[in-house]
Amino acid sequence: MSKFVHLHIHSEFSLLDGANRIKDLPVRAKELGMKAMAITDHGVMYGAIDFYKACKKEGIKPIIGCEVYVAPRSRFDKEPIDKQYYHLILLAKNNQGYKNLSKLVSIGFTEGYYYKPRIDLEVLEKYHEGLICLSACLAGAVNQALLNGQTEKAEEIALWHKRVFGEDYYIEIQNNGIREQVLANQKLVQLARKLDIPLVATNDAHYLKREDAYSHEILLCIQTGKRMSDEDRMKFDTDELYVKSPEEMSEYFSAFPDAIENTVKIADKCNVEFEFGHTILPNYDVPPEYPTHYDFLKKLCDDGIKERYGENPSEEILKRAEYEIGVIKKMGYVDYYLIVWDFIHYAKSQGIPVGPGRGSGAGSILAYAIGITDIDPMKYGLLFERFLNPERVSMPDFDVDFCYEHRQDVIDYVSRKYGHDHVSQIITFGTMAAKMVIRDVARVLDYPYSEADKLAKMIPNEIHITIPKALEQNRELKELYDTDPEVHKLLEIAMSLEGMPRQASTHACGVVITKDPVDTYVPLYVRDGQISTQYIMTTLEELGLLKMDFLGLRTLTVIQDTINLVKQNRGIDVEFDKDMSDPKVYKLWQEGNTSGIFQFESQGMTNFMKELKPDCLEDLIAGVSLYRPGPMDQIPRYIRGKQNPGHNEYTHPSLEPILNVTYGCMVYQEQVMQIVRDLAGYSLGRADLVRRAMGKKKLDVMAKEREVFINGQVDENGNIIVPGCVRNGIDAESANKIFDEMSEFAKYAFNKSHAAAYAVVAYRTAYLKTYYPAEFMAATLNSFLGNLDKIPEYIVECKRLNIEILKPSINNSFTKFTVNDNKIRFGLGSVKNVGTSAVETIVQEREKNGEFKSFTDFAERMQGEAVNKKCIESLIKSGAFDELGETRHTLLNSFEGVLDTISGETKKSIEGQVTMFDIASQETTEKHKYTLNKAEEYDERELLDMEKEMLGIYISGHPLAKLQEKIKANTNINTLQMISMKEEKDFSKDGKPVKYAGIITSVKKKYTKNNTIMAFVTVEDLYGSTEIIVFDSCYNRSSSILLEDNIVLVDGRLSIREDDDVKIVANSITDFETVAKQAQETETVMKQEQRPKALILDIQNASEEQKSRLRGAIRFFMGDRNNIAVKVQDKEGLKPCGAIYLNEEILKEFKEILGEENVKI
Repeated sequence: MSKFVHLHIHSEFSLLDGANRIKDLPVRAKELGMKAMAITDHGVMYGAIDFYKACKKEGIKPIIGCEVYVAPRSRFDKEPIDKQYYHLILLAKNNQGYKNLSKLVSIGFTEGYYYKPRIDLEVLEKYHEGLICLSACLAGAVNQALLNGQTEKAEEIALWHKRVFGEDYYIEIQNNGIREQVLANQKLVQLARKLDIPLVATNDAHYLKREDAYSHEILLCIQTGKRMSDEDRMKFDTDELYVKSPEEMSEYFSAFPDAIENTVKIADKCNVEFEFGHTILPNYDVPPEYPTHYDFLKKLCDDGIKERYGENPSEEILKRAEYEIGVIKKMGYVDYYLIVWDFIHYAKSQGIPVGPGRGSGAGSILAYAIGITDIDPMKYGLLFERFLNPERVSMPDFDVDFCYEHRQDVIDYVSRKYGHDHVSQIITFGTMAAKMVIRDVARVLDYPYSEADKLAKMIPNEIHITIPKALEQNRELKELYDTDPEVHKLLEIAMSLEGMPRQASTHACGVVITKDPVDTYVPLYVRDGQISTQYIMTTLEELGLLKMDFLGLRTLTVIQDTINLVKQNRGIDVEFDKDMSDPKVYKLWQEGNTSGIFQFESQGMTNFMKELKPDCLEDLIAGVSLYRPGPMDQIPRYIRGKQNPGHNEYTHPSLEPILNVTYGCMVYQEQVMQIVRDLAGYSLGRADLVRRAMGKKKLDVMAKEREVFINGQVDENGNIIVPGCVRNGIDAESANKIFDEMSEFAKYAFNKSHAAAYAVVAYRTAYLKTYYPAEFMAATLNSFLGNLDKIPEYIVECKRLNIEILKPSINNSFTKFTVNDNKIRFGLGSVKNVGTSAVETIVQEREKNGEFKSFTDFAERMQGEAVNKKCIESLIKSGAFDELGETRHTLLNSFEGVLDTISGETKKSIEGQVTMFDIASQETTEKHKYTLNKAEEYDERELLDMEKEMLGIYISGHPLAKLQEKIKANTNINTLQMISMKEEKDFSKDGKPVKYAGIITSVKKKYTKNNTIMAFVTVEDLYGSTEIIVFDSCYNRSSSILLEDNIVLVDGRLSIREDDDVKIVANSITDFETVAKQAQETETVMKQEQRPKALILDIQNASEEQKSRLRGAIRFFMGDRNNIAVKVQDKEGLKPCGAIYLNEEILKEFKEILGEENVKI
């Protein structure tokens, strides 16, 4: 062992605090001559396994630890006093220690979380076995007591830990350059000597080398949202928190050699070992009549084959089934198939929609037989070895799509079956990607936003792009880096932080199922009440744990909802055509009517399909596979082949049987495997290994396999292992060319099993849209109720299909969108402030006692139910009562009085009082009982505004509808086109000049660091909303018209970022009325639509008291919903005075302050 070991180190997984990259730590330890090293991140063990592997690779002994947070009282105490917590270092001596450390760290999240994941002394004592304990940094309990002059308390704390941990408790002294630490060290040494507790020296390393201290400060600023120029930013007053050499540590602690020696002794004690690649499946209980798990699976498979293929399946099918079950048994995955079959069987038995398959699992005929998948691998040439390769031991992976509304029901079932503590979701980490880290660092360094944005946009839009790669690819960026010192500094810092984890979150679909409780194997993390593992998916797989993807697919819900609506409306049980060959269905693709069709909605994909004219599922499978970067280059060739059958080109005739289905193009990974097998005689298992090597560009493997592919392979006795192309009659030149084509293509090749499964889902959506368009569009709209960005697009599609959208109706609406006479009715559950329970109550009453005859009838029948005043007000505004004969204006004026009257009568009735209504006739009662304050209906614009407020969208009209043609004539982009750019990640149009028109729905102003004002303005057109970024120069020119409800024309440029919606940076914003005049359009409509532009307040003769009251009123009525500018007339002239929200009542107030003659609009 070396003479010093670092036992207190923070890696990049001390998120936005530690700046030590895990891969660099053991390399540095090796450089410094150390033989071991610990990882002790703050409260978490995210990086433990990565650190273990990195250390093993470099020949460094890994020590697994954590700097835990300890609650000052109980972990269950969560009051302001408990915000203070202490630090403590725990190191695992052995595997039992690792399990206990994992348990403690998990408890910190599951039980003790309060600002930080905290444990307490109770659980520390309970799970101390196998752990070494160090007293930690200045934030440790002993340190804090000593620094506060509480020596007795410090001794008491230290003795408690000594009693629990015995000889495995150490007092930690540090060499970190912090002034308080020097004082603390003196007191710590005295305490340790007095209590006979051994010392240990550490350095609390947060970064690798001294020169990394500045980058670490930047990292802290990113974490805390501060800038380096902020005086109050969090920072360490030292540059010594780095991984020091043994010599530096020994020199500083020369007076305490035992503190150095003890680091080596501790390292000797720590011997945690992880086992990788050994599968740990949960226990699956088979019915008692089956002797083994294999017997049960065999029975399921035999029955399933007959159900799928009839009583007398072909020899080919039986052989394939026999081969697969043999491989499954040999590789030990019988239980895996049973576990997956079980929860899919449960879902289907509960009516929960399940996808036809996903990923390579669709290549298994047994998965098809037992209902795990629903696509015939024999019919579409799907390969089992792509899923489970007998020549490569790795866990198979069935990813399963469920209806997104009931995905959690399946997870809950799995939790009940295997035990709640045996099932967990999985963590994932967002990292500081190239563009993001440039913007982060620029903000921290006060670098101008526009310049930072320009730099970030110089990074190519490629998957896995890095700043060093970008410098190689972009000459302009490289030139700036080389010639501009500020850019050089910014990019250097950005590169030092790039790729580090930024935040933890829960994986969208991953679930782990374990044999023993999850925290036996891995520590747990909690976010928003959701328990996850602290290790990512790939790490769990390496540890041999069963990871499943339970995906929630919205489209499955749409399909099921459509089927239900068709049954409800038409009494028809939908049956899809099994061959999936209906010409009417394919006509949708051929004509480009693919809105709402799974995987085929984007504009680019729509154009591809219109040109291709697909007429079979194979075309859809190819479409899903080809429409991606890389394979897109093959699209023209594929279309030519489709349109000119029999004229396909092949490098060699032997390729035709494999590639004829894709018109001579290599499209699928499975085709690469078939070429290697059929032309060179490989086994499919080995063929899959070659495909993987090509895909990952393993040049050494590829060079070796090229020779085998062409000339074959023999063993030492001359026996042929692989025949090779030449032996099979294919010339070496053609074989070489084929291998080159495969190598180039394999980088982009798509998994046909996955594409086929998704093509089936796409076909089903198209089938439903073809034959049941109203029901399909209603189900689609229902699926997007939480995402208003998409709804306008589908409402436009409904109009194209001549399907009318009706506003909510108190007598005809249910919770969701429904269909009636080929019209789609808005659901009451979509109305703001109207909960599901209120809708259920309304529907139950309506179904039980008939339709509501009037508003007062509704109010009487719903009295005392889950329908409150706010709910009723929202229903009125949404138009739900329009059919009952009263105006919304009348009902809004009257509903509270009606409800109060009913409430009063009910109270009197309960108390046994008799009222005049009890002895009056029913007719008289109805006439006099309720007083409705009759009022003429609001104008169209106000009614539309109410609909928008309550429903999130306009239904019965749109404020811009009458201007549609004028807007079209004066603009070159709309929201739909921008949504398409985002979905297709079309960055080529970034910076493109555009003109966009719409109605302002919100204005948010912000002061920049230079004390200039800018604004974020939301403008809505007929298809959705777009954010307009307005910088100070544009704002100063246009602030007077940046008011809610104004209709404006924005002249600007597109801003497209991969992590955000498409925005427009405004150059100018003008009132649309001006544009209309310039275009010599009629002004009539604009006069109806436009609202007053200024409130003029004449204060020339006002007293000081009046002026004071006026100032207060302007401030009071100024807010987020401003709709009119304010101007003040004094003796020097007319001056702007901000903007306010104005209505009749507020106007009245201004007139009372100044007098009617001094207030004008």
